[in-house]
Amino acid sequence: QVQLDESGGGLVQAGGSLRLSCAASGRTFSSYDMGWFRQAPGKEREFVAAISRSGDSTYYADSVKGRFTISRDNAKNTVYLQMNSLKPEDTAVYVCAASTYGNLYNRRAYAYWGQGTQVTVSS
Repeated sequence: QVQLDESGGGLVQAGGSLRLSCAASGRTFSSYDMGWFRQAPGKEREFVAAISRSGDSTYYADSVKGRFTISRDNAKNTVYLQMNSLKPEDTAVYVCAASTYGNLYNRRAYAYWGQGTQVTVSS
């Protein structure tokens, strides 16, 4: 089992940047593929990015490709989401999640979820 704690959200102007962090408890962080999802008010939770347990493979939603970068530091039990060129439509609660198997684009592949951190992008 793993517990996830996100941080780094906030209010930023369009075109700005934020870096989200997700710290994981436990000694088996490197056993999990990790993902970031987001949920805007009135919308379903959607996939943003994912990274394999070794960090060798990354996956992105088309809407963030080229602007967001996911990375991880297994020694620090932390996964990051660097968000650049932010747009108002990126406004959402961002949640990290841990997966042991499955299609990383699908939220059903993730067994553990954090509480989320709010990102608000003003125009």
